[in-house]
Amino acid sequence: TKCRTCHGADGQGNPAMAKALGAEIKPLSSDDVQKKSDADLKNVITNGTGKMKPVAISGADLDNTVAYVRSLKK
Repeated sequence: TKCRTCHGADGQGNPAMAKALGAEIKPLSSDDVQKKSDADLKNVITNGTGKMKPVAISGADLDNTVAYVRSLKK
């Protein structure tokens, strides 16, 4: 739910939100995202990066979020 606002329901990004933030929102299926290690993805999710705010999740929820991102790989 927290991710969908910017990343879209399909993980391809929300162009309107990207424009409002003045930021590029890379598709979660992109090579740039998919080449990150699981540890790097967890770090980005829990600590944020650039204009992305941190998301307060941990444990199985964090593991499931990373698994979902991996499921979007092209």
